[in-house]
Amino acid sequence: MRASHADRERAVDVLKAGFAEGRLQQPEYEQRIARAYKAQTHAELQTLVADLPMGPVPQAQFMPQRPMVPAPFLPQMPMPVTTNGSATGSLVCGIMTPVTWGLTAIPAVILGHKARAEIRRTGERGDGQAVAGLILGWLAIGGWALFLLVFILSAAVNL
Repeated sequence: MRASHADRERAVDVLKAGFAEGRLQQPEYEQRIARAYKAQTHAELQTLVADLPMGPVPQAQFMPQRPMVPAPFLPQMPMPVTTNGSATGSLVCGIMTPVTWGLTAIPAVILGHKARAEIRRTGERGDGQAVAGLILGWLAIGGWALFLLVFILSAAVNL
């Protein structure tokens, strides 16, 4: 866009301020002033004052303005969805109950309940894993309880 005389004067004012603050040496200041008065476009003026604290020449009137949109209507950035670690731990402990003779059943239940609470609070994935770990853990606990009940009853009958 072509520069007006007022645009050139604003650029010269920025150069004068830069010189007065000691940011420009006398020869460079004089060169820039001469180039500012010869500048034909805003881009030329902008290159003259871009490295000074008061530059570049404001061009807000030439930039297309974004319409003001209320925040609730702006597009939301998707949050990264991850799987809850406690849910995975619950499932692994539940699967390991037959191999460990039920020793991992209690951790499976504890991790499953913990994971479901965290999933409700944070919106993470893994609810199915947590439920599967809970079911396997409770089945193992129930199996051991049934085994102990049968053992105690058989011992009581044999007395």
